Amino acid sequence: MCKGLAALPHSCLERAKEIKIKLGILLQKPDSAGDLVIPYNEKPEKPAKTQRPSLDEALQWRDSLDKLLQNNYGLASFKSFLKSEFSEENLEFWIACEDYKKIKSPTKMAEKAKQIYEEFIQTEAPKEVNIDHFTKDITMKNLVEPSLSSFDMAQKRIHSLMEKDSLPRFVRSEFYQELIK
Repeated sequence: MCKGLAALPHSCLERAKEIKIKLGILLQKPDSAGDLVIPYNEKPEKPAKTQRPSLDEALQWRDSLDKLLQNNYGLASFKSFLKSEFSEENLEFWIACEDYKKIKSPTKMAEKAKQIYEEFIQTEAPKEVNIDHFTKDITMKNLVEPSLSSFDMAQKRIHSLMEKDSLPRFVRSEFYQELIK
């Protein structure tokens, strides 16, 4: 039986060890009953304290995800909406990519690139975004030597997905309807 395990590729053994560690953590008894409680807000988070947009500005968001994302109030409202649907990973990835593009130091860029990859791109990532294999492969190749454009293709795919899927749901939501009353 061990002989079969020895024949497994190195990455499979590493993955098996990771799974064993994660299962061990899950199987530990909590220190208190409070550890068993999963926090849940009955009311969605309020957008950040920024100036409420004019009606005309808010109405423009129906047709332009970019205008929504450029407005602090719109961004906060959109994020609250996505959190209420447990689908904020695409927006978080998009924001992480925007922050990444502002980095000047090659060392910090490499660290942030690794963090973004591990959090959003790699298979089984905690907040894995839904991108096709081709885009994932290109992004991985770009990360061999990180540059400001390393995540561009993946970010464009996620932007397109939010534009076609998340934005129309947001526009129909109570979050948006309250803004345009």
